[in-house]
Amino acid sequence: VQLVESGGGLVQTGGLLRLSCAASGRSLGDYNMAWFRLAPGKEREFVGTTTWIGGVRYQAYYGDSVKGRFTISRDNEDTVSLQIRNLQIDDTAVYYCTAGSSSLDNYSDTRGYKYWGQGTLVTVSS
Repeated sequence: VQLVESGGGLVQTGGLLRLSCAASGRSLGDYNMAWFRLAPGKEREFVGTTTWIGGVRYQAYYGDSVKGRFTISRDNEDTVSLQIRNLQIDDTAVYYCTAGSSSLDNYSDTRGYKYWGQGTLVTVSS
């Protein structure tokens, strides 16, 4: 399975950005697909996930630090997007797409995810 992120770049504070992640190699319809980010000098941080709840239905959950400005959506079985509005300097990071079993209990634990993308860099400037 290959995950490919897109949409990163240089953005000014207060701006809006939409990241996308597309999977190939097998269908991930029954997997959770999530986003993490890695900022300079910090640990990898859970951003949000779309958990599979049956059929083609998914439930979104977010990390505590990003609630309110981040929206994660499962566009289809193999694509997940992340919209970030009112970007802040602290949002500067490499954003990683990942996929893991829907039986995962702790969404913020990186060890529960099987597939990872290469990441896309988001740089926020003032």
